Parts: sequence; structure tokens; C-alpha cells
Amino acid sequence: ERPIPHNILPSQDFMESIKLSVYGTVQGVGFRYHTQIEATKLGLNGYVKNLPDGTVEILAMGNSEAIAALKQWAAQGSPAAQVTQVVQQQVPPADLAELSGFTIKR
Repeated sequence: ERPIPHNILPSQDFMESIKLSVYGTVQGVGFRYHTQIEATKLGLNGYVKNLPDGTVEILAMGNSEAIAALKQWAAQGSPAAQVTQVVQQQVPPADLAELSGFTIKR
């Protein structure tokens, strides 16, 4: 049996938590659904939700590489979305400690 390389094991040391505010045509175009699929594929915990101002908020926690991949994905968005801007804020990991899986908030 071959050992699993240490660099792919999850580690608290490399956990990152972010909040992304996504601007553009991002509501009513399947953005939340596709975000959930992408984040789940990346093994992230968190949620995505529409905000009253027409933006979408993504709160995500996971390893740095997965977070970077989600940020890159969010800049393109779902097929019908027209993303104009993504604003990132760091979030204390403790704020996300209760999150399990990646959900769509309504």
C-alpha cells in the first residue's frame, strides 16, 4: 500500500476563509446552483446566496488551492452569468466553523 502524499491531506494550517461579493448579471441565471456544484467539487464548506442589491454572496472555507480555484471560477460564473466584478474579504475561520458542506441559502 502506497502512502498518501502529505501535500493532499487536509490541514488546518492551510485552511482559508473568504467572502466573495459577485457583481453583474448574477441572479436568475443559475449562478448559485453552479457555484454549489463547483464548491462541492472543490471540497469547500460554506454557502451562496442572493442579496437584495442584486449581488451574490459566497462564503467559503477550505484549503488555499480550492479557495483560489473558486475565486477564479466566480470571476467567470455560470454559463448565463455576466460577472463584472468580484470583491473579496477575508473572514475569520471561527465564523465558518459551524458550516458543513456547501449550501444555497434563500
